[in-house]
Amino acid sequence: MKSQARTRDLDQIQLIDLDPKHRAALEAQPIDYELPGLGQHYCVECAKYYETDNALKSHWKSKVHKRRLKELKEPAYTIEESERAAGLGRENKRATALTASSSIPSTELDAVMS
Repeated sequence: MKSQARTRDLDQIQLIDLDPKHRAALEAQPIDYELPGLGQHYCVECAKYYETDNALKSHWKSKVHKRRLKELKEPAYTIEESERAAGLGRENKRATALTASSSIPSTELDAVMS
């Protein structure tokens, strides 16, 4: 079974590719015989090469491209947010959340936590 080609992640595109200096370099690439369309037709937001200019222009009108633009408008996750989502946040934050949401008196909760 063949796997799908992996494209750049949204945070990589937001932090690196959309930077004006880097974007200009991506849009004006030298001719590369290994890339589709000789590397001349590149969508920065979707990180994809296209064979012709017409293919690139029709891609800009597509739902896939518009959906990607909408996703890129949202800010990228920070490392702190990703650690909190994985449950790696500070322990005292978890204990206060547990205390506030439970009906166990704090003295019994302290005995359980230690």
